[in-house]
Amino acid sequence: MSSSGGRQRGLLFVVSAPSGTGKTTVVERLVRVCPGLEQSRSYTSRDARAGEIDGVDYNFVSRAAFEAMIARGDFLEWAEVFGHLYGTGQRETEARLAAGTDLVLVIDVQGARQVRRRAEGSVGIFVLPPSRDAVERRLRGRSREGEAEVSQRLATASAEVAAAGEYDYVVVNDDLEACVAQIAAIVSAERVRLNRQAAVIQNILNTFRQ
Repeated sequence: MSSSGGRQRGLLFVVSAPSGTGKTTVVERLVRVCPGLEQSRSYTSRDARAGEIDGVDYNFVSRAAFEAMIARGDFLEWAEVFGHLYGTGQRETEARLAAGTDLVLVIDVQGARQVRRRAEGSVGIFVLPPSRDAVERRLRGRSREGEAEVSQRLATASAEVAAAGEYDYVVVNDDLEACVAQIAAIVSAERVRLNRQAAVIQNILNTFRQ
């Protein structure tokens, strides 16, 4: 499918994983090894954590501002996660896809379901942890995680893992480099699907008709 003006429309990749699976690190490395792939920046109502920069890590807004954006229909998807609101801007996403940029969204299962309903042709990738124990070790290793929050995140992780079958691909993050390489291979394969190559194929066919 092409966007207006004949430009090839960008692909939309959706990556989900339970807390403690390392999805943020995976996607940060992914965009470094996949030319032409960019990460979408989410909006959130939570406060910035130490080292996070507004407009770089997230677009940090107040809860009232976020709720006003929901009311205006500004989000492609949004969800409340552990008491905070997160969402993907509709206009920004559409503009970048129309310009031919391939985008990757790092969003939870709730948001991914919304994207599947609203964005035809999106590609879902679920990153599984090697085990529940691995997730628990990672969560407990975070200095900011209290016992109540760890327990809540583990319960949510169990429900999210059960949703892995809703995605197009499932990759296990038991080795970071191998996980990134597998997802990069998925990106490469999706880029050369037959429906993405229609214009290229036609141009080559035309050379045989001269």
